[in-house]
Amino acid sequence: MTTAPRRSATLTRAEVVELFSRLRELNLKPTTELEYRTPFELLVAVTLSAQATDVGVNKATRRLFPVANTPAAILALGEDGLKKYISTIGLFNAKAKNVIATCRILIDEHGGEVPRSRDALEALPGVGRKTANVVLNTAFGEPTIAVDTHIFRVANRTGLAPGKDVRAVEDRLLKVVPAEFMQDAHHWLILHGRYVCKARKPDCPQCVIRDICRFKEKTVA
Repeated sequence: MTTAPRRSATLTRAEVVELFSRLRELNLKPTTELEYRTPFELLVAVTLSAQATDVGVNKATRRLFPVANTPAAILALGEDGLKKYISTIGLFNAKAKNVIATCRILIDEHGGEVPRSRDALEALPGVGRKTANVVLNTAFGEPTIAVDTHIFRVANRTGLAPGKDVRAVEDRLLKVVPAEFMQDAHHWLILHGRYVCKARKPDCPQCVIRDICRFKEKTVA
């Protein structure tokens, strides 16, 4: 009696290519679900999205951006004025303070424009590595991957890029994701984690990569 060869805990290169090929087939042009029209609007939206849903952020920015969608316009609102538009979002007091401070730096040091440098982005109040990666990838087309809770979960469950923390997962993804998929990998993975590979009960029966995935506790229909 022969037994099937044991699969490694991580995906092979051929399986990685197949994984992204299937995700691409489902969604040729993935993008963020945050609503924005300019790099500055995206920067503000991503800053507001920490510990908040994209739906909640969009509700707030639909009120804010028609009134103020430039650093100068938001500075003119002032911190208290900004809070009136974003008070439905968690941690809005701290976020308002950070956005106001960011607007001042953008005007004083960057001519009112969002910088395309990671170091300059991460120097802005409330902007960490994840937010910088989102802006670099989505607004400026840089091949970066911002690892949030969804991507961290998908990368570990599937065997695509296992890691103990978000930076380890990010570094591994940058090594294993083929160049042809790198630009959109962030969005494919986050959408897959949000709607299919969900935290409490992944929808394995409807998953297009279930035969590739290394997750042992797959759900059944």
